[in-house]
Amino acid sequence: MEQIIPFISDVGFPIVVTLYLLHRIEAKLDKVVLSIQDLPDRLKE
Repeated sequence: MEQIIPFISDVGFPIVVTLYLLHRIEAKLDKVVLSIQDLPDRLKE
């Protein structure tokens, strides 16, 4: 937590929020990619 505060003051709050949201979206996109890759197998059943 001590490393985050100076980063916010150096870069700015909007950029930190954007990086956080991009990190969250990336994890959800990985789940979407896996489910799309699994789709042909499920359609064969």
